[in-house]
Amino acid sequence: MAASRFRATVSPLRRATESFARPRPFVLDVVAEERPSVPLHCLRPAAIAAEAESFVALFPGDVLYAVKCNPEPAALRAVHAGGVRHFDCASPAEIALVRAMFPDAILHYMNPVKSRPAIREAFRLQGVRDFALDSADELEKIRAEIGDADDLGLFVRLALPKGSAVYDLSGKFGAPVPEAARLLRAARPHAARLGVCFHVGSQCLEPEAYARAMALAAAAVRESGVAVDIIDVGGGFPVSYADGAPPPLADFMAAIARAKWECGLERLRLWAEPGRRLVAGGGSVVVQVQLRRGQALYVNDGIYGSLSDAGATGLRFPARLLRSSDRTLEGFELFGPTCDSADRMRGPFLLPDDVAEGDWIEIGQLGAYGTCLRTAFNGFDRARLVEVADAPLLATPT
Repeated sequence: MAASRFRATVSPLRRATESFARPRPFVLDVVAEERPSVPLHCLRPAAIAAEAESFVALFPGDVLYAVKCNPEPAALRAVHAGGVRHFDCASPAEIALVRAMFPDAILHYMNPVKSRPAIREAFRLQGVRDFALDSADELEKIRAEIGDADDLGLFVRLALPKGSAVYDLSGKFGAPVPEAARLLRAARPHAARLGVCFHVGSQCLEPEAYARAMALAAAAVRESGVAVDIIDVGGGFPVSYADGAPPPLADFMAAIARAKWECGLERLRLWAEPGRRLVAGGGSVVVQVQLRRGQALYVNDGIYGSLSDAGATGLRFPARLLRSSDRTLEGFELFGPTCDSADRMRGPFLLPDDVAEGDWIEIGQLGAYGTCLRTAFNGFDRARLVEVADAPLLATPT
């Protein structure tokens, strides 16, 4: 079984494109054969492709995959197989990776603050034509580095008030409505495509958050007094975790569509930048128990590895014991392998009460940010990656 391969921390593996339809093993078979002593990252390309296909079918506009969420080439291939042809990039490295894999893809540089060399490289070498900004200084920087171009897209990032999303993203980027209107007026003469973009926050569970954000975008458009072409509703579309499922994706699409008409934006094209929604269910990690101490399990991955979200943010991830057991499920907390006492995932993770040292546990819904936030702290750098045929550990309603 040609199952797994070692992968480097942080940097995705570059390898030749393989057949997307080739047979893949199941997680249980890989663990039985390899008995891994390092974390085993399990990628589900078919699940990612299906989620991407569903999102593309439901969203009434262009879908830009947020590469930062999971830049692993196998995940990018799966997103592409699901029909996504636009990619939201935040750095020269992401742009170069996607351009190398998909020469005909449409790339969008949606980081509102970029270095001058990064702007030049994106425009001149990689064919990027769309750039986000949230200040007059950034607009002037883009103009200075690109010059006069007849195919330039400029997108003003709108500031939003703090919302109820699990990850609030209101503190770093965005211009208030009056400033956004001024930026739209300043950008219009230089833009073949002019847009407003925003982000309601990651893992947003409230469809109406998008409607409120679109109302603010409409206010900026009206106040600007210039023609705007595109509204980019960003990401934030949620997935299921162990503590519950979000509203159906159709509810979010309905709220966006309704707001488009109610806010007088019906002639504008819509973009979206999903990340977590497309890939979260398509990834998991298999960890091995190194010690049991009461209801605490010491495992070989943690917050400095793929379980960052299970630490500080307290997201609850589904887990299963990878052997047969008819014992009662109990709640366990996990400790990672480093010497830092903060390397702790409180969960609770529901597992059979006979879980013991040497057992393997699969933790699901980690396709989003799980692998790309890994570090080499304390020397725990090794992991393996395998593409598997399993379904996600949890389903997310469409």
